[in-house]
Amino acid sequence: MENYQKPAVLANEDISEGVYAASGADDSQDCFNVDAYIHQWPQPGRGDYRIQVSAKHAAGDNHHSGAQQLVLSFNLPVVYKDSNGSCISGDGSSIIIAYSYHNNAYENIGLGDVIVEADPGLEVTGAVLYCNHDCGQH
Repeated sequence: MENYQKPAVLANEDISEGVYAASGADDSQDCFNVDAYIHQWPQPGRGDYRIQVSAKHAAGDNHHSGAQQLVLSFNLPVVYKDSNGSCISGDGSSIIIAYSYHNNAYENIGLGDVIVEADPGLEVTGAVLYCNHDCGQH
């Protein structure tokens, strides 16, 4: 068993980079690298944040995936509004969204926008995509 290593999250508002956080302690998340960044902020007539989320599935053991759960963490409480998945838990400083994409062992997936409402100053502080390691077909 590997020792737990706490993930480090760095914020830099000067660039639009995604957030990657993984510890290696949970093998259901060791096969996805997640990129999540805010690309639209509240504007007059639209009071929500839009977060672009994409992931790379890189399964060292060549497994496929048929279900995933995205956990997004924030510096402020949010209210979930919409996404391409099904919201499991949508209010608070983290949200959980279920997806049912078939992923081959090595594949890029675009999860699309996650739309939330929050007070000014929202930042994504963590993004993890959990894998079920079984597509039900292979």
